[in-house]
Amino acid sequence: MRLKQIGSNMTRITLADGTELLYSYETPVAGWDAQGAFKTTEKFSVTTTKHIKKYLESAYDRCREESQAFIEGIAVHRRA
Repeated sequence: MRLKQIGSNMTRITLADGTELLYSYETPVAGWDAQGAFKTTEKFSVTTTKHIKKYLESAYDRCREESQAFIEGIAVHRRA
């Protein structure tokens, strides 16, 4: 697992299988996996939305939406 701070209160974690997760503050909210980009369906603060948009860049409007439980499941179960 590799951890990289990519902005103020924005952290990217790359897991052993290549999956990436974006943490806004302490919450995983978006990422990239073998199927492409994804973001949470849950509504968070304006700042977290900005973090997601900055992280996903041009993929923001076409990425798939996943439940917060799905994203948190990746964070918990694929940590190796």
